[in-house]
Amino acid sequence: MSRSVLYMSMSLDGFITGPDDGPENGLGTGGERLHEWLFSGGDDAPARGGGGLPDFRVAPASLPVFDEILATGAVLTGRRTFEAAGGWGGDHHDGVPIVVFTRSAPGPDAVRGPNVAYVTDGIEVAMARAKDAADGRDVMVHGATTAQLALAAGVLDELQIHQVPVLLGGGRSLFGELGAPRDLELVRVVDAPGVTHLRYRVAR
Repeated sequence: MSRSVLYMSMSLDGFITGPDDGPENGLGTGGERLHEWLFSGGDDAPARGGGGLPDFRVAPASLPVFDEILATGAVLTGRRTFEAAGGWGGDHHDGVPIVVFTRSAPGPDAVRGPNVAYVTDGIEVAMARAKDAADGRDVMVHGATTAQLALAAGVLDELQIHQVPVLLGGGRSLFGELGAPRDLELVRVVDAPGVTHLRYRVAR
């Protein structure tokens, strides 16, 4: 059965970018620190990636988590995150479907591709479409607003937080103000160089 899993790198003070993030500065000031774990394995580590991803070289302790990412069958992302990443060139990994949640129809300059679908009918519809497209595999969820809306709508199943030991002091908050408490069950902790991978199940 397909599960929806949020995969995000986050600072200890709760940010997924540094300050002053924008189209020309996607990770904000200092935000690159959040993704250093993806390259911490050094040149001798096996390359992982493909599609629109670079060649990541993660440390052995992080490999099982990263391989889970590449095993997902679809990606659900917010439009801001999608555009900041250049749409991953229309292929996040292995040609899996990418569902872009957006409140307005994409313009003529929007990233297109055979695997990219824009959904404007609400987060519930976007998630249902991503799960259908995943063909039984998990859905990777990206983006702060998308995560917040999915949590509020009850359609986010799990959270995989890559917590990086840095205080960015500002930027884009992953959870913002949810408006109501959300109980989580910690199901796994993986300590790795430069990051702690925390996997939670959303309590129903």
